[in-house]
Amino acid sequence: MSSQQRETVVSVPLTPTRSDLYWRRIFNKYDRDNDGRISYLELKNIIESREYDHDLPDNVVEKIMELGDRDNSGYLDFAEFVEMMHNPDLKAVFGHFVARYVHSIIPNRDPVDTTDGIYEEEYSCWPPAICMILISLIEIVLFCYDASQGKTDATGPVAQIFIYNPHKRQEAWRFLTYMLVHVGVVHLVVNLLVQLFLGVPLEMVHRWWRVALVYVAGVAAGSLATSLTDPKVYLAGASGGVYALIAAHIATIIMNWAEMEFAIVQLLVFLLLTIVDIGTAVYDRYWRHLQQNIGYVAHLAGAVAGLLVGIGVLRNLEKRKWEKRLWWAAVVIYFSLMLAGVLANIFWYSHFQ
Repeated sequence: MSSQQRETVVSVPLTPTRSDLYWRRIFNKYDRDNDGRISYLELKNIIESREYDHDLPDNVVEKIMELGDRDNSGYLDFAEFVEMMHNPDLKAVFGHFVARYVHSIIPNRDPVDTTDGIYEEEYSCWPPAICMILISLIEIVLFCYDASQGKTDATGPVAQIFIYNPHKRQEAWRFLTYMLVHVGVVHLVVNLLVQLFLGVPLEMVHRWWRVALVYVAGVAAGSLATSLTDPKVYLAGASGGVYALIAAHIATIIMNWAEMEFAIVQLLVFLLLTIVDIGTAVYDRYWRHLQQNIGYVAHLAGAVAGLLVGIGVLRNLEKRKWEKRLWWAAVVIYFSLMLAGVLANIFWYSHFQ
């Protein structure tokens, strides 16, 4: 094998698709005197510190510096550093020497966390986050129509068509459309604020259709679970979908743990929010015996669905082996639970009498 062929084998691409934030962190690590520039000595020290001085002699380091130093200042500023790292000529000229150089300046994850914060860079206003906004507008319009008829307590003409009515389970659309019905202004406003606050940020990273799947999955799971555990309970409100959004945030934190800043803080906040709300509803009903029209089962089922579907459909920026296994587990569990709920509603006649 010729020398040129050997160089081709050991070379690595020099056009990694990384953001400026990624390169800025690497640049700052090796800008030892924090003057915003990498000098020849700093470049040489980088190589020597990784024991590559025998592979990269002084004249090679000088050539690398000459290629990157566009303004001949004797230093690499950040723009020159990034341009150098993306310059295809670097690989062609220096072969495996440059490949080793690149390995020397791109640190492993242990000393420098170069993936942390990548998730936050994915926020984008295009395509626009319209799903939660459109759903919220529909809920407002339908509520206002019933209010114009003097009905704001889910007894208006629209509410009677869309509310989940346990005595009309054969009207299958009610398992989803109850999310459009609200009992009073406070109920409507709270659901709107929470779903917009939680849903829009998810859409900005994961796109509207993924968030729509999570939301609808939570709504469907909420009604199916309630029909089995409280077969005589009516359902109104988007709480199943809202809790699915809360759990979807937990799902995306789990699947993008290394790519998110302050992941542990975010996870604890969403877990605390979910546990406190559901726990309070359960405590009030079974220990304080308060008669409240809060479908905590729909909340809990929506959260479970949001977690499972979130793991299944939301974006995973850096796929790892254990995450693939978790993905399959989430998909199998979700479809198994939903299938069981549907079949029970169809064939378990005695339960609903």
